[in-house]
Amino acid sequence: MQSSSIQIGKLILMISLSLVIGISWLQAEEQRDMQGWGIDDPYNKLYDVREFEKIRAYVVRVKEVVPMPGMSPATALDVREGAYIHEIHLCPTWYRKPSEIRLKKNERIKVKGVWAEVNGKDIFMASKVKKDPDTDILKVRLTKDGTPFWTMTSQQLAKEMSEE
Repeated sequence: MQSSSIQIGKLILMISLSLVIGISWLQAEEQRDMQGWGIDDPYNKLYDVREFEKIRAYVVRVKEVVPMPGMSPATALDVREGAYIHEIHLCPTWYRKPSEIRLKKNERIKVKGVWAEVNGKDIFMASKVKKDPDTDILKVRLTKDGTPFWTMTSQQLAKEMSEE
């Protein structure tokens, strides 16, 4: 009887230890993914809602970039507005991969967001992308204050997505 109690105790200990290690690993993975994308990180502080603008442009390509040294990669667009090609930062790739962005070359889009200088380069930080005629493609920030969707709780995000 005592040996079965010891075996059960060992089994419980092994399961508990596995859970602790698993949770620690998931937290470390989450922190790595957020690298540079947090609400108080320098990159996010470049989003100034007072500079809010809308642009209409044509998609050149969807790509992956690293916005600032040390950040995890971003999903971005190159777009053509007249004679100019602009880079538009959408979100971290772990939030939406380039392959998940439903846009094709030469599609006309409307993008809401702000201009910012990142590493000496003017880029557009998007809050919302619509395909003409007014079809929502992607919302990644609150228009009113620029809060990134990837920093929201699941309840906040569900509320925002239900309001589309």
